[in-house]
Amino acid sequence: MTTSSNGSAISDDADAQNLGVSLGPSVRDVCDGRLGEINWFRATWQHGGAATGFSTWTHPDGRTTDVVVKLPIKFDEWFWTVRLGGVENDEFDSERALALPTPRVLAGGEQLGEYDLAWIVMERLASPPLASDLTKPALLELLRSAADFQARAAQVRDIRQAPKPPKEDWGAEIEQAREACRGDRIDNAQRWNVLLKEVDRRLDSLMALWRARPIDTWCHGDLHGHNAMRRRLSDEKNGCCVLIDLALVHPGCWVEDAIYLERLFWARREQLHGVRLVRTLGQFRKELGLENTENASDLANVRRVLMAATAPAFLSTEGHPAHLVAALDLLERLLPVVTR
Repeated sequence: MTTSSNGSAISDDADAQNLGVSLGPSVRDVCDGRLGEINWFRATWQHGGAATGFSTWTHPDGRTTDVVVKLPIKFDEWFWTVRLGGVENDEFDSERALALPTPRVLAGGEQLGEYDLAWIVMERLASPPLASDLTKPALLELLRSAADFQARAAQVRDIRQAPKPPKEDWGAEIEQAREACRGDRIDNAQRWNVLLKEVDRRLDSLMALWRARPIDTWCHGDLHGHNAMRRRLSDEKNGCCVLIDLALVHPGCWVEDAIYLERLFWARREQLHGVRLVRTLGQFRKELGLENTENASDLANVRRVLMAATAPAFLSTEGHPAHLVAALDLLERLLPVVTR
């Protein structure tokens, strides 16, 4: 729920287009005439009453840039998008700005008219998401941008001053997974039951291993090919990979981003083109001068086991038979390794 300065409320379920239309003039006023007419629409992937619009931005020299206007957005998304991508008009096409691994932001604020809400005006990336053609070079681009994001985020906010991440309730999710395996709801239910019983028995030690990980990285939190687009520079240059949707940035261990992405390919590993995500992300981090966890491989295996064990708990989103079979095979292979 977003509230105005006079205490009135903007419902999260309010029609996004009407919200954009009503607040659009205020956005344009704040932007001193540089922002053109806004074409508002409700994106199917958005929730919570956010409005998104396409427009143009006029630079001091008269050039125009296609932009996206988004409001209202949560503070964390606003903070990271603006702090990582904020550029001045005269540096929009500078070498530094063109190399940013997140969208270039031309305007934004935490208040609009009488409303206390966050909004942004950022570059519009016209190329399709990398997921549409995730070749090996594209996958490597994504991982390199993830490392760059982690490096730049560390410069924006000291991770040592970040609040501790909330403890994940693996116990509850394991119980949900065991419940999902009762009866004939999924294939291989008996194999799942045997393994989940063993995971439950060893859960305290597994959680202790994971909770002992170093919390030294700002993780993207939603790293995948649909959240990565390419900034086109010219007909001769392909540009660089840009990570979008920074609403889930959080303090954690750098391997989390790699395993989050890897999990999406457990059932179709051939689409990873032989790239070992944890190792490769670690290499790119090292090139940027970032420190890597010595036991990264062990931590990655613990994370894999925990995520694989909870797969049946998310049948509505991860219930594809091939994914469940892959998670089951991974669990059978790695559980003895991480608990020996």
